[in-house]
Amino acid sequence: MAAEYIIEMKDINKSFYGVKVLHDVNFKLRPGEIRGLLGENGAGKSTMMRILNGIYSKDSGKVLINGEEKHFSLPKDARDAKIAFVHQEIALSSNLTIAQNMFLGLEKKKGMFLDDAAMRKAAIESIESLGLDLNVDTLVGTLSVAQQQMVEIAKALTQDARVLVLDEPTAALSEKEVRFLFQQMRRLKGKNVAIIFISHRLNEIEEITDTLTVLRDGCIIVDGTPTQGLTSNEIIAMMVGRNVTQFFDGEKPKGTDEIVFEVNNLCNDRVKSVSFQLKRGEILGFGGLVGAGRTEVMRAIFGLDPVEGGEMRLHGQRIVNKSPRQAIQNQFGFVSEDRKQNGLILVHSIARNLTMNVTSSFIKGIRYDKAKEKKIVDEYGAKLSIKMSGIDQLCQYLSGGNQQKVVISKWLASGSDVLIMDEPTRGVDVGAKSEIYRLMHQLAQEGISIIMVSSELPELINISSRIAVMHEGELNKIFEHEELTQYDADTLQKRIMFYATGERD
Repeated sequence: MAAEYIIEMKDINKSFYGVKVLHDVNFKLRPGEIRGLLGENGAGKSTMMRILNGIYSKDSGKVLINGEEKHFSLPKDARDAKIAFVHQEIALSSNLTIAQNMFLGLEKKKGMFLDDAAMRKAAIESIESLGLDLNVDTLVGTLSVAQQQMVEIAKALTQDARVLVLDEPTAALSEKEVRFLFQQMRRLKGKNVAIIFISHRLNEIEEITDTLTVLRDGCIIVDGTPTQGLTSNEIIAMMVGRNVTQFFDGEKPKGTDEIVFEVNNLCNDRVKSVSFQLKRGEILGFGGLVGAGRTEVMRAIFGLDPVEGGEMRLHGQRIVNKSPRQAIQNQFGFVSEDRKQNGLILVHSIARNLTMNVTSSFIKGIRYDKAKEKKIVDEYGAKLSIKMSGIDQLCQYLSGGNQQKVVISKWLASGSDVLIMDEPTRGVDVGAKSEIYRLMHQLAQEGISIIMVSSELPELINISSRIAVMHEGELNKIFEHEELTQYDADTLQKRIMFYATGERD
């Protein structure tokens, strides 16, 4: 007789450095069920899933698969048990092709040799099943973040998994790609595959999940509660234990008339003659479809990509950022889209990461003022509510949301005058989002000028002073502050999408 539950986690406990992160966790999942796994950053979701994946060992408790107790010490053990993971942070090899990545560690063989033809054929079938227009011989390093995320999902679908864990899979996806993903999830559900869906986007949770499990401070608050009938506010209250608005509920910062930063006809191989002005104390939002060139503009401004034409002016003076070092000297900060690749050194401490741009303030020659360093970290740790066991904790052991807060703090500590924030709330829970929105508003009030790239239209509309819309490397439209107040949110979303698809007045 088949077991009722495909996965059971019983009385799971886990601690790191004396800090308990999971308290007697009990979790049950049936075949063919799509379960939403929710909780604030640091609630224990990732730790719980890493135990299921064999990345972490549990301190106590049991893991049962189809009623049989299992001991996973390696991710391979989870794969052998037909459990596939798509992690929030992309884990592909940039110097390998799509096909090679999809079968890395899962190679097909013909006798003693690799069966490249069979792997390539299977990769093509998987990519086509997701409706993706990608050549499987393409090097992964040349793909966008969204494309890489879809490759990760396609890789998981090739494993004939009975349980699929998706950790923030839509964070970098366009609406069209999300539709494809949800279609695949429903198809797998029809084949009795169980899916654990981790997301901070409550509209997606409400649409795609059957049931919910909510973690708070390492404890299970609810497990298996039907999603249908729950409101967003009720779900948020379960997650955070308090009332939290999903967006900033104050007045949008308008900024002053002073032009702090100006870009004129900026261009390179990915950007076409982009021009805009940034005022003191405003939040200039950049919207557009995936691949529209928003991040490419920011990388060029910050000196990460070459500029082939045009000019930039800071406080009226012409500047050139040929490198990030030069950009930092010109008081630019850049919260990158991929925090683990470009924002943090994960094997270093919170203190080292947060203060890396201001070490000269507490290191003079051979003199190291540890107290001053701690004061800086404590200040921003409190300001952004970073959950940590201490300033020497390694960043790799922080939750995704707390890692993002460390990145933001790094640039605040360095005194950036122009702060570029590329998808600042990607992979961040509603509570942390609310804190980041309030912080951005506070920084704008203090006179810092912010450029924010976001794929979430409600976020752009809610927090931005003005909104610039990109399409295929060009800046197609700028909504001025007054225009943003003329329309309701639904109408404004439609107008932004009108320009994002390349239409013009």
